[in-house]
Amino acid sequence: MVSKDQAIGGVILIVCVAIAVLYVVTLFYPEWLTIIGISGAGDIRFWVVAVPVLIAFVGVMAIGAWIGWTMATTPPPKPIEEITSELEEKKEEAPETKEVERTETAAEPKEEEKKSEKKAKKEK
Repeated sequence: MVSKDQAIGGVILIVCVAIAVLYVVTLFYPEWLTIIGISGAGDIRFWVVAVPVLIAFVGVMAIGAWIGWTMATTPPPKPIEEITSELEEKKEEAPETKEVERTETAAEPKEEEKKSEKKAKKEK
């Protein structure tokens, strides 16, 4: 059975192929439109070219405007000097915290050993 996403994908595929075929046929043989009652083949050929070009142009300009808006509203990054000085400060603080962690981890196994010894005594 086909999932919902696959069905939607199939419909999109069929619609896009149909539009592409109609576009190419209308661009190179606009007289076919007289069969369905649309006249003015010269005008149709102009609009078949002009509309996609207009849509593409507006789309590119919208992307450019979005990039400009993003750049205008995003705060500037920190200078590299500040970042490196922060990293150096963290490195200087790090050995102190490691020593504290070492003493804590050294004490923890002793407590665990005591607990296991108490359990062993209770079992006896």
